[in-house]
Amino acid sequence: MSQGKIYVTDYEYATLEPERIEVEKLGFELVPKQCRTEEDVIRECGDAVALLDQYAPITRKVMESLPNLKAVGRYGVGVNTVDLDAATELGICVLNVPDYCQDEVSNHAFALLLACSRKLTVLSDQVQSGEWDYKIGKPIFRLRGQTLGLVGFGRIPRMVAEKAKAFSLRVVAYDPYVLEADAAALGVELVSIDALLETSDLVSLHVPLTKDTQHLINEERLAKMKPTAILVNTSRGPLVDELALCRALKDGKLAGAGLDVTENEPLEKESELRGLPNVIITPHVAWYSEEAELDLKTKNARNTAEVAAGIDNPAIVNRAVREKIHLQTQG
Repeated sequence: MSQGKIYVTDYEYATLEPERIEVEKLGFELVPKQCRTEEDVIRECGDAVALLDQYAPITRKVMESLPNLKAVGRYGVGVNTVDLDAATELGICVLNVPDYCQDEVSNHAFALLLACSRKLTVLSDQVQSGEWDYKIGKPIFRLRGQTLGLVGFGRIPRMVAEKAKAFSLRVVAYDPYVLEADAAALGVELVSIDALLETSDLVSLHVPLTKDTQHLINEERLAKMKPTAILVNTSRGPLVDELALCRALKDGKLAGAGLDVTENEPLEKESELRGLPNVIITPHVAWYSEEAELDLKTKNARNTAEVAAGIDNPAIVNRAVREKIHLQTQG
C-alpha cells in the first residue's frame, strides 16, 4: 500500500524514471504533472505529501491548500520558487540539491570569462561571415596577473578560484558569511563588494537570489567597475539590473558580459541584450551535464521522499522548521 503521492509539479526532463525508482523505494507513488501557476498546483496536486518542483510557484496559498504536504524538493540549488517563510510557519520542509553541479557551473563560469576576455564570438562570427581580421577583437589584454573578483565564496566559486590559479590570476572575493582565515587558506583575499568591483578585471557572480540580492549589480555598482572589466553571471538573472547593464555595455563603461541567466527566462525577443557584440548569452545551461542531471533528479527525489517518510535530511534549507516537526535521524 502506498504511503502517499509525491507529485512532480513541472519538468523539462525526457524521463522521470530516476525519481520513480527513488520514491518507490520508500513506498510512495510518483505522479507527474505540468503545472505553471499556483492554481494549477492546487488543482492538480491536492493530496500531495510532497512536491518535486522545477519552476512552478510554491506560494503560501499553494501550501495552505495542500493539507497533507510535508516537503517540497527543489530541482536545483536555489529555492526562490518557494515561499520559505510560509513553509517554515506551516511546518513544511524545503529541500534543495546543493552539490550536484559544482564542476559544471564553475567550468561554465570560467568558459564565459575566457570567451569574453578573448572575444571569441566576435572573432568567430566575423570569420563565419567571410572576413579574416584579428583587429576586430582589439583590445585584448593578457590574462596573467589580472584580478578575478568572486561575489560569493561558497562551493562553486571556490572551484572557480582553484581553476584561476592555472591562469595566474589574483583572486579576491566578497562574502560576509566567510571568515578571512578560511579564504586566505585558499589563497583568496576577502574584500568589500565596492573594493572588489573597483579593482577586478573579471567579476563572477555566485550568490543566491533573495530580496537583499535582487539587483545587487545595479547602475551605481556598475559605475564602480573598470571600463575594461568583464561581468559573468551563472547564478540568477535578477542579481543584475539588465537595463543598467545594457547602458554600461553600450556606453563603453563595461567591456563585456557573459550571462547564463537573465532576469526573465527565456530572454525576451525584444531584450536590448540581443545583438550586442560584447555579450555572450547561454540558455541557463551552466548546471548541465548528463552526470549532473542524473545526480539532480536522483538526489532531489531521494531526499524529499526521506523527509516525507519522517526522516531528517541535511538538504533541508529552512532549518528552523525542525522546531515545529519531529524527524527521525538517519541511522
